[in-house]
Amino acid sequence: MTKKDILPTWGRILRGYRPLLSIEITRECPLRCPGCYAYAPEHLGTAGPLRELSDLKGEALIEGVLAVVRRFRPVHLSIVGGEPLVRFRELNVLLPIFNRMGLEVQLVTSAVRPIPIAWRDLSNLHLCVSIDGLQPEHDRRRAPATYDRILRHIVGHRVIVHCTITRQQLTRPGYLQEFAAFWSEQPEVRKIWFSLYTPQAGERTEERLSPQDRAKAIAELVQVREVFPKVELTNEMLEGFLHPVESPEECIFAQVTTCLSADLKTLITPCQLGGRPVCKECGCLASAGLTGIGRHKLGGLVQLSNVLAASERIGRFITHVA
Repeated sequence: MTKKDILPTWGRILRGYRPLLSIEITRECPLRCPGCYAYAPEHLGTAGPLRELSDLKGEALIEGVLAVVRRFRPVHLSIVGGEPLVRFRELNVLLPIFNRMGLEVQLVTSAVRPIPIAWRDLSNLHLCVSIDGLQPEHDRRRAPATYDRILRHIVGHRVIVHCTITRQQLTRPGYLQEFAAFWSEQPEVRKIWFSLYTPQAGERTEERLSPQDRAKAIAELVQVREVFPKVELTNEMLEGFLHPVESPEECIFAQVTTCLSADLKTLITPCQLGGRPVCKECGCLASAGLTGIGRHKLGGLVQLSNVLAASERIGRFITHVA
């Protein structure tokens, strides 16, 4: 969401709706990536692990997703997983419908299988390919979604490359610059996004960034964005990385997004990460961007985040009494 989206989004909030919707469209994924939040044991809380959740296929999935979209009436839909390309047949039906509706859709994939070429003609579809660093590290973590497969499967498309920065990537100077250089050279890539790894409470893993790691990553990203125009790191995103919120209640992204798991019923809370994310170490790009935007002052007086929070309360009240 950008600044130009604020007014229509604000209007939706005042009418009692959360304008953003995220759907884990399937529980299935052929990958077993270290650090994947979707398959963490605590991701869905008491609902159990994602792989044990019932999900839908075929017409049931198509009708179920359409019903959810009609119910929540989002201005932006994120399709995640699992691996969404596992359900490419159903998406072949759904995505053109969303395009005709004028609904902006972001589909996050590992590009483990070919992306249907017909999707390139969908003007409202934004394909986001998750890549875990340079080829040696990525191929170990994400096989069978290797660099070779990704490069084959994105041909003919215009994609966004998204990399979550982990501690392992920062052990070699210039790593992020190498990553940005490689993917900037690929003609199919139109943007490069970076997030910082967000840990769960009590987590002790190799991925988790120390405060020093975080500062190092942000400093390198500031340099990288000056060299590679495809790297999108706005001042608002940078502000959000430097000064993340400390609770989900303060997170604009968490407050304006409804997140549903693969049964299309289970809510993922407190945000799309699920479980108990450490907000003060949040590196979610969406959260960072909206946090930065929210700190703008309207007329130089009132923070936008405070206006949005008040609007949400008004929207809930209107919905309750209607």
